[in-house]
Amino acid sequence: MVAGQETAELAKRLISATCEKQGIVAGTLTIHADRGTSMTSKPVALMLADLGVTKTHSRPHVSDDNPYSESQLKTLKYRPEFPERFGSIEDACAFCQRFFPWYNREHHHSGIALLTPAMLHYGMAGKVIEQRQKVLDQAYARNPEQKSGQAISTTNGHRRFTIFR
Repeated sequence: MVAGQETAELAKRLISATCEKQGIVAGTLTIHADRGTSMTSKPVALMLADLGVTKTHSRPHVSDDNPYSESQLKTLKYRPEFPERFGSIEDACAFCQRFFPWYNREHHHSGIALLTPAMLHYGMAGKVIEQRQKVLDQAYARNPEQKSGQAISTTNGHRRFTIFR
């Protein structure tokens, strides 16, 4: 959500709509937020309780204890096309409408095994990693003398190889 200001009502609307859109079942979500007035407000607290969402907050006077949000914000700000200033709220919305689909579906994150957040969110990570390993295994089988990685034993007894070029 892009808005001209942060308010408890906007936070409430965003969280509620997101829970509905994602089909979040009561008791399965924890939201971690800063200690800003919107996220600590009574309307948001009551709405979270109604939705069965657990909330946690940053430690007092610590603004960077959510590494996922901090990483996303850094990626946003360091994109080459990120402007010094947006001309209007519509410009900011347009930028975000391009950025977030890219970030969630195309940008491969080093901190999550070069997967995208969408791969994790929608349960595709295992299949993607398995497919990657098949490609590496095939490459090794075709060119075993080019192996420069180290053999890794897996729990099921298979030997897997990583090939670096």
